[in-house]
Amino acid sequence: MPRLAAEYVLPLKGSDQAGVAELSAYLHRLAQWIDVTVVDGSDPDLFAAHAEAWGDVVRHLHIGLRQGANGKVRGVLTGVAAARHERIVLADDDVRYDRAALARLVAALQDAELVKPQNHFDPLPWHARWDTGRTLINRALGGDYPGTYAVRRSALAATGGYDPDVLFENLEMERTIRAAGGRVRALHDLYVVRRPPSTRHFLGQRVRQAYDSLAQPGRLVAELAILPALLLAGRRPAALVTLIGAAIVVGEVGRRRHGGARIFSPTAALWAPAWVVERGVTSWAAVVLCARGGVRYADQRLSRAATPLGVLRARHAGAASSPTPSAQSSAAPVAVRAAARP
Repeated sequence: MPRLAAEYVLPLKGSDQAGVAELSAYLHRLAQWIDVTVVDGSDPDLFAAHAEAWGDVVRHLHIGLRQGANGKVRGVLTGVAAARHERIVLADDDVRYDRAALARLVAALQDAELVKPQNHFDPLPWHARWDTGRTLINRALGGDYPGTYAVRRSALAATGGYDPDVLFENLEMERTIRAAGGRVRALHDLYVVRRPPSTRHFLGQRVRQAYDSLAQPGRLVAELAILPALLLAGRRPAALVTLIGAAIVVGEVGRRRHGGARIFSPTAALWAPAWVVERGVTSWAAVVLCARGGVRYADQRLSRAATPLGVLRARHAGAASSPTPSAQSSAAPVAVRAAARP
C-alpha cells in the first residue's frame, strides 16, 4: 500500500518509562504508513531514552514554542510548524490507529479543515468503563471530544495557531478553526482505539475534566443542577430510580448511535449513572477552583477553560475562510512560526 501523504504529530511528555515499549511498537508500525513526528517535552534523560527506542523511525523533536501554560498545545503547534505535509493527524500518546482508520481520517480533510473521529477504550478496566459512560452521554447529546484530530496545516497557520493558555485545548482548537471560517467535520462512526490511563491518573482527572464545562455555560448549568436534583430525589426512592433510569437510557442512545453498538459493550450504558453522579459533585468543585484562580495543570494554574467563540470570531475575522487542500503556508504567522524554532 502507498504511504499516506500526511503527517502524524504526537505531542508527548513522559514521566517514566512505563508503556514506552508498547508505544514504540505502535510508532514503528505507524511509520510504515505515514511520516511521524514526535514532539517530546520529557526531561533530558527520558528524552534520550525515547530517542534510543525510536531511532530513525520517527522524527523526534523538542518543544520549540516556549510561551504558554498548556504544554500539549505547545507541542502540537511545534509539530504543525515542522510538518512536511498539509494534512496532519494530531494524536495523544494513548491513541492507537489502524491503517484503514488513518486513511479514512486523512481523506476526510478533502472537504473540511478539521476532522474528528470517535475514541473508545481498549482494554476496559473498571475506570475505563466508568469514563465510557461520559462518552456515551456526550454521543447522545451531540458529540464527544476525542484525543485525536486531523487538521489542515494551512488552516491553523491562517490563525497563528490557537491559545496555549487554556485547559480545554480541543474545544479551543475547534472554535479557532470555526472562527476563521473553517469547516469542522465529525466522523461519529470512525472508531479509534484509545488506551486507558492508570487508575491514579484517572482519579486525578476528575475535577480537571469538569473544569472544561466552564467554557460551555449551558452545559455547566445543567451539570451544577445534578447534585441538587439528586439530593431532592434521595427523599423519594421512585424519583431517584427515575433519574438513574434516565441516565441509562441517554447512555444507551449514545451507545447505539452511528453503529456504536458494535463497538461499545451491551452493559456500557449501565455506567452512565456513576459518571453523572461524579460530574454532579466535581462541577461544583470546578466552580470553587475557578473562584480561587483556576485548576492545577502540570506545575501551573489555568484559569480559563477556553475562549468564547464570539471573541475568536472577532479576533480572526480577517483569516482566510476556507484554505484549499493543496494550500501550504510558506510564511506561517508568529505563533506557528515560533514553534518551529529549535
